Amino acid sequence: MTLVKPTAFASLGLTAELAYAASASGFDIPTPIQVAAIPSVLQGADVLVSAETGSGKTAAFALPILQLLQRQPRCTSNEAQALVLVPTRELAAQTGEVFRRLAQHLPQPLKIAVAFGGVSINPQMMSLRAGVNLLIATPGRLLDLVEHNALKLTAVNLLVLDEADRLLEPGFADELNRVLSLLPVQRQTLLFSATFPPVVQALSQSLLRDPLRIEITGPQQGASPVPSAILQRVIQVDAAQRTVLLRHLIKTHAYQRVLVFVATQYAAEHVAEKLYKAGIFAAPFHGGLSQGARTQVLSEFKASRWDVVVTTDLASRGIDIAQLPVVINYDLPRSAVDYIHRIGRTGRAGEVGLAISLVSAATEPHFRLIEKRQHLSLPREQIAGYEPTQAEPVPLDLAPVTGAGGIKGKRPSKKDKLRAAKRQNATPI
Repeated sequence: MTLVKPTAFASLGLTAELAYAASASGFDIPTPIQVAAIPSVLQGADVLVSAETGSGKTAAFALPILQLLQRQPRCTSNEAQALVLVPTRELAAQTGEVFRRLAQHLPQPLKIAVAFGGVSINPQMMSLRAGVNLLIATPGRLLDLVEHNALKLTAVNLLVLDEADRLLEPGFADELNRVLSLLPVQRQTLLFSATFPPVVQALSQSLLRDPLRIEITGPQQGASPVPSAILQRVIQVDAAQRTVLLRHLIKTHAYQRVLVFVATQYAAEHVAEKLYKAGIFAAPFHGGLSQGARTQVLSEFKASRWDVVVTTDLASRGIDIAQLPVVINYDLPRSAVDYIHRIGRTGRAGEVGLAISLVSAATEPHFRLIEKRQHLSLPREQIAGYEPTQAEPVPLDLAPVTGAGGIKGKRPSKKDKLRAAKRQNATPI
């Protein structure tokens, strides 16, 4: 095999084959996180990384891991040498694709397996029968494989926790702790997290040995973390008019691929159906769909067979859709951090992106809170023919006081309810 001239990746300590693989995968020059992480991982150091979305994080650990695995002896029955834990099925499949693409040019082929729930466990068990060099898995399915005696974790010498803050959310944390208890103490550990709440800090202190701390934040202290390549628009509209306005925006501007975020699975189905009936090729994407359906929707959206995918926050993190031009917040996210992750699906890898948020009178206070926490100040727009008619609700502490009834609209406290119950149950004199 003839390789092209190695890129700057070779200067990070990567072999010519992996430097070529990086270039063939579209990485012309290493990103800051790759420059900081790759040499340390190759040297066997534990690494703790915080980086903004679209920073090239997956390749930052995939490239050095592939090189380290080339140096190790072959795996044996039911064993894995390296383990990458991720919170969602989609991220597991996507990470597996990255590893396999980068491993195509290696002189010694590696066995890479991906395991996640929502599909039959039998093919995954079969793929592990002779052992694997690398396993990418979600915690729940990993534990299933262990319980079926299809996998042993005693040979794992390299562990990656990707999206660690998600792995420690309720519903994941117990499974993660069970997995960690099955792993050898002596190993190299890489921890990647978008945020570092106390639980993640505690986990890093218990798992990592003298780690290299890498923080690629981009903006200065007090500045917005939103990449400058993303244009943000805020459009005021009554809640009941959001769907017709959404249809108007998509058709008027001829958007080719749009990711629309909603709050619930029902909303994803409902909005997608309304758009489809209006002649827009739209599909829902949420956790209630089968894994096969979810995989198909993402694959077809990436191939531009769908114009719009209406999704819950399932797609807000870990899913990379190349050249996604537009993200629309039909419903606002619950937190300011989720807002950054949502709009971060666009404007990636040097591309320019557009993020639109539809804000009603009722959600205006929440969006102002998002702006405050993310150091944003965005102008409000109104679209002709869709101007809002509803006024922002008056805060409870500013509502008029009526006689002895207290603040209008304020619910009685628990103590008030107890007093009322005592009065009703009191014995008459």
